[in-house]
Amino acid sequence: MAGEGVLVVKLGGGAGLDMTAACNDLAAIAGERSLVVVHGVSAAMDQLCAERCIEAQSLISPSGHSSRYTPPAVREVYVEAARQVNDRLVAALDVRGVCARGYSREAIVLNGERKRAIRALMNGRVRMVRDDYSGAIRGVDAGLLLEAIKTAHVPVLPPMASSADGLLNIDGDRAAAAVAGALGAKSLVILSNVRGLYRDFPDESSFVNSVKLARIEAALDWAQGRMKRKVLAAQEALSQGVGRVIIADGRTENAVTRALDGAGTWFTK
Repeated sequence: MAGEGVLVVKLGGGAGLDMTAACNDLAAIAGERSLVVVHGVSAAMDQLCAERCIEAQSLISPSGHSSRYTPPAVREVYVEAARQVNDRLVAALDVRGVCARGYSREAIVLNGERKRAIRALMNGRVRMVRDDYSGAIRGVDAGLLLEAIKTAHVPVLPPMASSADGLLNIDGDRAAAAVAGALGAKSLVILSNVRGLYRDFPDESSFVNSVKLARIEAALDWAQGRMKRKVLAAQEALSQGVGRVIIADGRTENAVTRALDGAGTWFTK
């Protein structure tokens, strides 16, 4: 895999991913090519909320996209969860001989803008939510990442952005797409707790092996739940010049290597 350009890998934050196996695979890959890791925080966030008796709520847009409702008190827990996961991943890679560098405190790579009013479906009606601290990605400090890559470090990024309103909860898949686009990455691999995209999940006969950019609107129609965000991230990455995006199963051994060898759903131009 040497000489194949920058690889960006998004590790899903939900339950089910084999993080030990993923770190083993990433450590092997890091010895062969430039690597950037973006991670989610869903499972860690759910655990912290449960421990502190904080109700986890989601916002559903009229178009069907789901996101975590992040009012101020929840934002504080979100930042804590993001830093915990980031520290654990950096430590896990370091133990495996990888010079990993986390970006969850002083240096925040992503810049965002808070969504001050969000249209969401509540009790069957569309309402405006104004106290949410999620945000849209407005920029990537690619210089920080390139500096790390040039010194043989592997950047590890949480789904968090700086803004005029403080730190924001941002979508991890779209964050990975923005990073891949800013770095001109050849490949973006998004590991999830499913095999990839289905036309009719979970019917295995409806599994989709590949999607061309011109057909991605159909793929968005097929996608259900969180998969919609992943397909949208694939669309955004390809539109920014990324060569290929692969949504693959993170519950297996050598998940990233298997994805690069043909597993999962491939999105290409």
